[in-house]
Amino acid sequence: MSSEGKGEVKGESKIGSKWGWGRTKPEVGEVLAYRSFPWLYLGIAVLVIPAYLEFFFIGLKFTFWSFIFYLILTAVLALPLFAVTMFAHSRLMDSKVALNQDVIIWTDKAFEAEWKGKKIPIEILYEAYFALKVDFKGDILNDVLYRRYEFSNFIITMGHVKFFIMQFLPELIKHTKKQDNEQVTEHYDRGNDFYKAFLGETMVYTSGIWQTENDTLEEAQINKINLICNKIHLKAGEKHLDIGCGWGTFIKHAAKEFGSISTGITLSINQTTYGNAEIKKVGLGPKNAESKVMDYRDLPPNEKYNKITCLEMAEHVGVRKFGAFMRQVYDLLEDDGVFYLQIAGLRRPWQYEDLNWGLFMAKYVFPGADASCPLAWVIDQAEGAGFEIHTSETIGIHYSATIKRWYENWNKPENRKMITEKKEYGEVWWRKWAWFLGWSVIAPEQGSATCYQIVMHKNIRNFDRKRYIAERANYKI
Repeated sequence: MSSEGKGEVKGESKIGSKWGWGRTKPEVGEVLAYRSFPWLYLGIAVLVIPAYLEFFFIGLKFTFWSFIFYLILTAVLALPLFAVTMFAHSRLMDSKVALNQDVIIWTDKAFEAEWKGKKIPIEILYEAYFALKVDFKGDILNDVLYRRYEFSNFIITMGHVKFFIMQFLPELIKHTKKQDNEQVTEHYDRGNDFYKAFLGETMVYTSGIWQTENDTLEEAQINKINLICNKIHLKAGEKHLDIGCGWGTFIKHAAKEFGSISTGITLSINQTTYGNAEIKKVGLGPKNAESKVMDYRDLPPNEKYNKITCLEMAEHVGVRKFGAFMRQVYDLLEDDGVFYLQIAGLRRPWQYEDLNWGLFMAKYVFPGADASCPLAWVIDQAEGAGFEIHTSETIGIHYSATIKRWYENWNKPENRKMITEKKEYGEVWWRKWAWFLGWSVIAPEQGSATCYQIVMHKNIRNFDRKRYIAERANYKI
């Protein structure tokens, strides 16, 4: 039997070796993982704690309203305290890997005195790195983060608790236009030179698609855009809306290569200015493709589109408003239209490192992006809004490959020099993004997080589903 008959995939091992995946990593095992968050135990804690406080202070004379008072008083603290209690025993994870701190350079004597000879909670370690209290020998990804179990653990710290109560919860609850605008503009209007230092010439801040081991980052991003346009069957003359268009690369390519009439929206002035300038460079104008500064909630409700795309922006919509967002997209879409959603999310059978990584991302990289959820939750929201799922594809490992190239770009001497010497950024910003990019190579590689490409359409009787009947035969396998 031929190798093809045995089900082997050509190029699989080559791509892995190209990227350095499959390196020898500590055998920590699938220790202390949960298939889903133990809400039952949390619910018990939320009820028992106020009941105990009420009995302790009031005795047997408590009333319903006094119980409600103590419930409100303690509910905000219940989740972080519950988490701290649950994860305190995660130190057991350390037992499989011996302590080794030879990669750490101690630059603060007090920090060294406190932690030398101990495994350091990862949150305390990266905070110390950003505060210039420690440095590391070698490369952040290969020499530090791939060896993280040797000198760190993933317990929940009081720093996590403070962040959760003071920032994460309020952001999750509010998601006002003002909040979203402030977070997006602070992040994306930081400076185009900052982003070009790792995104490269295409200026695309979403996962690429890798067809061969020799693809460049730019080719991977064009592969992704072409794949999406084919998945949604984009045709010349169709009205296309891209929600969260970034620097406009997608709408420019769609209009130029597929003939669509593409409109992109973003809250970033820098992105809009850059994107429209790039559209003009290829000989297109507003009638073909245009980027606009606009909150998605301000999209005219009477405007209809043949195709709508949203690439890794919906996370910022937030859990509380995600259902309303999906219903809005449904209303903006023509009855025979197609909606493409690319969204990153944490895995449901989570482990301690997953939560640590997610809280780090929420604090330093994508504040307010709390709708990074498991696939089942996203599908449930889509179907609840009236959509039928056509296809769902997991591309997490493509994201790992993409971020690996971003990480390499960030570490180029000329880029590091520009970032560290520019007063707007400096050494601390370089360190934050080196840590973010390095850890984010690992997250989808090991399954902590991933990314989904979901194609959907309205679940109505008159949608022409027959258009897809030959689609599978045309896919390359």
